[in-house]
Amino acid sequence: MTEDKKTTTWWVYFLRCNDNSLYAGVTTDILRRISEHNNSKLGAKYTQARRPVSLAYLETADNKSSACKREYQIRHLTKAKKEQLVSIYNQK
Repeated sequence: MTEDKKTTTWWVYFLRCNDNSLYAGVTTDILRRISEHNNSKLGAKYTQARRPVSLAYLETADNKSSACKREYQIRHLTKAKKEQLVSIYNQK
C-alpha cells in the first residue's frame, strides 16, 4: 500500500538537546522520529551524543520540498532567533 501524497503531513521541528543546543529536522512521523533520536542509531549523529532530546518547536509543511526548504531556513538562523521561535511556539 502506498501513501497518499496529498494526506501526508510533513513536520519541521527543533529538538532541545541535553547540552541546550537545538537540532532541526523534518519528518512525517514526529513521535517516531523523537524516539529514534533518543533510543536508536537511526537518530542523527549530532543528537546521539546529546541525549536525551525533547521537542522544542514544531510546524507543518505541505510537502517534503517545502519542509526541507523551511528546515534550511531555520537551521541557518542565529541562536537568538531560534530561541525566539521556540519561545513563541511554547506560548501557544
